[in-house]
This record gives sequence, C-alpha cells and structure tokens, in this order.
Amino acid sequence: MHRWRSGAVELAASGRRVARRVPAPWAYALGLFLGAKVLLTLLGLLVLHAWDGVPGAPPADEALMWAQQRDISGHRWISLWFAWDSMLYLRLSQLPLTGPWHDFGFPLLYPFLARPVGALLGGNNALALLLISNVAFLVALSYGYRLAELLLGDASAARRFTRYLVLLPTAFLFQAALTESLFVCLALAAFYHAERGRWVLVGVLGYFLAMSRSVGLLVALPLALVLLRQHEWRLGPRALLGYLRIGWPLLLLPAGWLTFMAYCRWRGGDWFAYQHAQRTGWGIEVQNPVPVLLDGLAGAPLDAARVWFAVVVLVVLAAGFRRRELPYLVYGVLMVLAPASIGPPVYKSLLRYLLAAFPVALVLARWARHASVDVWLTAALALVQGVLFTLWLSYWTHTII
Repeated sequence: MHRWRSGAVELAASGRRVARRVPAPWAYALGLFLGAKVLLTLLGLLVLHAWDGVPGAPPADEALMWAQQRDISGHRWISLWFAWDSMLYLRLSQLPLTGPWHDFGFPLLYPFLARPVGALLGGNNALALLLISNVAFLVALSYGYRLAELLLGDASAARRFTRYLVLLPTAFLFQAALTESLFVCLALAAFYHAERGRWVLVGVLGYFLAMSRSVGLLVALPLALVLLRQHEWRLGPRALLGYLRIGWPLLLLPAGWLTFMAYCRWRGGDWFAYQHAQRTGWGIEVQNPVPVLLDGLAGAPLDAARVWFAVVVLVVLAAGFRRRELPYLVYGVLMVLAPASIGPPVYKSLLRYLLAAFPVALVLARWARHASVDVWLTAALALVQGVLFTLWLSYWTHTII
C-alpha cells in the first residue's frame, strides 16, 4: 500500500511538472476547448433526444438537412455539427478538380483544406471539415489569449477575454463544420503578429484570411491602422515610404481574394462568377448596410431580434473604444456592416456572421475586472448561448445560420 501511494504521489508530481512546462495560453485554451466541447456535446445530445418522436419535428423546411446529417454520420455527436452551409462545403471538398465547375458561391480555402486532410482520414472529408474547424478553434483560443495579454496588459484579463470568446452568443458555431473558427483563427493570428511587428507573417496569414471569406479582404484596413499606430500616426512622403517598406505584405490580402477571382475566371470564364452565383442562388446584391439594418429593425420580429444583436455589438464596441484600440474598433464595425451590405438575405445568418467581431470580447474583458461582474457576465453569456444552441438543434437552424 505504501509503495502504491508513493507511486501515485510521484505520478501526480510528474504531471504537475509537465503541466508547468506547457505555456499558459495553451494550457488555458485547451481547458476551455475541452470544457466547451464536452458541455455542448452533452447538451446537444440531450436536446436531440428530447426532440425524438415529437410530432412535426423536424419541420418540413429542415427535413432535408436532417436526412443529410444522418448520411454524414450515424453518431449524433458528430452529425449535429453539420447544418446547411456545411453540406455545401462538403460538396465543394468532393467535387472533381477536372471537368466543368459551377460552384463559385463560396471562397474555397476551407473546403479545399479538407481534401488533403480527408485523404489522411481515409477519404472522410466530412470528418476532415470538422477536424479543421476544431483545430482552428483551439489555435484561435491560444492566439486570443496572447493578443489579449498584449492589449489588456495582464494574464487575468487575457483569461477573461478567451473565456468570453468561447461564451459569445453563437460561439458554439466555432465547433461546427463552418468557416467561423478558421476565419477568426487567422484574424487573431494576423493581429497578434501585427502587434509584434512580424509583417511578412501577417501578410501570409492575411492572404489565407482573404481566401477563407470575402470579408477577409477588408481586414487589410485595421491591420494597416496597427502599423500607423506603431509609428505614432506619422504622415508625409518619408513616413509613407517607410510604411510601404514595412507594410508591403498587407498587399497579400487583396492578392488572396484576387486568387479566388482568378480561379473563377479560369474555371468559369468570369472574374465575377462568385458574385453572379450569389445573386442567383441567394439574392445577394451589394448595397448600403445602414438601411438594411434599419429595415430589419422595422421588419419581422425575428429579423428585428437578430438586428438588435448587431446593434448591441456596435454599441459595446463604441462604448469600450480606446484610442490605442482603434484598429479593433474598425475591424469590429466592418464585421457587422460588411455582412449587412449583402441586403435582406443577411437577416437569416446575421447571428452567425457577428461571431467574427471578436473585439467585443476585449471590451467585455476590460469591463469585468471585478469578480462579481465577471461571474454575472459569464453566467448571462452562457445562458444566452445555451438558448441559441438549443434553438439551433431544435430544427430552428435558420434562426442562426
């Protein structure tokens, strides 16, 4: 017995030594990631079980998606993370690269990454999409911790930011087979390395950011503001030459989107094939985002509720504004207004698109310095996310996506 206890004590001590060697961002990020994964999976299975056999479930407009989920996997803890756009990404990852190509509505980084990953998984591209999303989510949490530590100045604030990133109202989508986690991961990584002055790496990350979602191209503006701030907002011919010498990698962001346009031209004969596909498939046409949001507030109750979420995000960003964080304010506003520029079709997916506005979690982390505020805010965010996740699983998927 004594020998067994000594062995257990030694094993525990070894575990503590290993844990101390793990960098704080990764240890905390991994804990949050695993905690969110377990809790949401258990809640998801409970909700789906509760809906089994309920008359009228799923509704007629969700029945196709429900059948597609069953085709992807017989394990519900896997299939529940696939909804609507996930099926389109899966199709894009499986289309042959030879012959005619007609699917230009989505940037191709995410589904094309699933091709080599899926090959390693025995051809299971669905599992590859899910793996990419979850790995990107974990890496995003690590970069978020380090970025918040730079901006907010201490480890406790960085932990709050990372926790709030996990608790944002629709943050459960970070674990789904969608582009949100990959996009936010690349954005957080780009901002972190911009703050450290690693502009070539920023450009490389930005190139892939612009290929992950169309709004990625716009991130060049707030990243350029980081560069200006680092040089005390100096202007003039000599300063501009200096900015060009240091910040030229930012040109890789428009190059990323031009790469997708070149693919459209190569395979579809039209540089703007993506635009035409979006107009035909979803009625998307670029327009002034402000009237779109105002019309949503005066529209159907569900649309108004979703637009109010966007208004709250804008108010929090503006209320928490600090001059040093101007790039993050601009980024957050762009992540709200850019989706709204696609017109009324945005209402259906607005809660999903708002997830990209990670600077709102920076503001919340600063506001929640007092432990009591942190506890109440954490509880409130967890409750809102739980309700939305339940709606998402209860065949009300179009409330969020």
